[in-house]
Amino acid sequence: MSILVFAEHDNNELKADTLKTVAAAQAIGGDIDLLVAGENCSAVVEQAAKVNGINKVLVADNTAYQHQLAENISLLVTELASDYDHIIATALTTGKNFMPRVAALLDVAQISDIIAVESADTFVRPIYAGNAIATVQSLDSKKVITVRATAFDAVATDGNAEIVNLDKATDAGTSSHVSDELTVSERPDLGAASVVISGGRGMQNGENFKLLEGIADKLGAAIGASRAAVDAGFVPNDMQVGQTGKIVAPDLYIAVGISGAIQHLAGMKDSKIIVAINKDAEAPIFQVADYGIVADLFDVLPEFEAKL
Repeated sequence: MSILVFAEHDNNELKADTLKTVAAAQAIGGDIDLLVAGENCSAVVEQAAKVNGINKVLVADNTAYQHQLAENISLLVTELASDYDHIIATALTTGKNFMPRVAALLDVAQISDIIAVESADTFVRPIYAGNAIATVQSLDSKKVITVRATAFDAVATDGNAEIVNLDKATDAGTSSHVSDELTVSERPDLGAASVVISGGRGMQNGENFKLLEGIADKLGAAIGASRAAVDAGFVPNDMQVGQTGKIVAPDLYIAVGISGAIQHLAGMKDSKIIVAINKDAEAPIFQVADYGIVADLFDVLPEFEAKL
């Protein structure tokens, strides 16, 4: 049995989530190859070759893959698919964009967002915003799978895989990259941070999110937000944690002024330790919290920062 894993990267660095996706592939069992598609991505290739449990690193270094456009990547992966039983990607922006296209081109059903592996054809995934867990079996000859990386532990990076350069370069010619609009922050990336502090509607306005910044700096934390806070215009949508935002599972998650709507819980309830600060003792967030403070956040946050 052979497995192809798509590597998440930015042409400079291999994303940590790829190590967790490889762990999911190892749970399936078989020979694992890692695909690195990009441009001038030699640094990523070197890192990929060290990923434990990888047989080969397939390198598609071409201008057509510089921005990993879904139209181009899906054609590349489909061409490679004939040699593999499983095609796996992380359930992040890139994987969610091109993997459904791969499934359609191969005429198979995609299995999305798996959180556990039962066997080579049976997988566990959340449904209904995480309120139910489904065990699904695929009868397709090729399995197209996306992985919720927060559900797996990263593999080690002490390997020495063979590097194979591909001469495939497929440009669909149906899309082009225009520009990147990125939020630059010195804080950790929200999806990879070990500590996250998030604010909700209870913050009342965007200015009050500054109350979280001092705490975040002292804890080395990333700052997130609930959808209610994003929809109200308090903060940009790249800070949103939840079903329609980023799925996080840090060692410590601090929810401030967040009631705990089901959609938000779906994005953070796998955190190791959850702390909730809310003046409503009946808020649903307290049902998943390990520690809770029933108090006005405007009283608690300054004291919290002072104690730290």
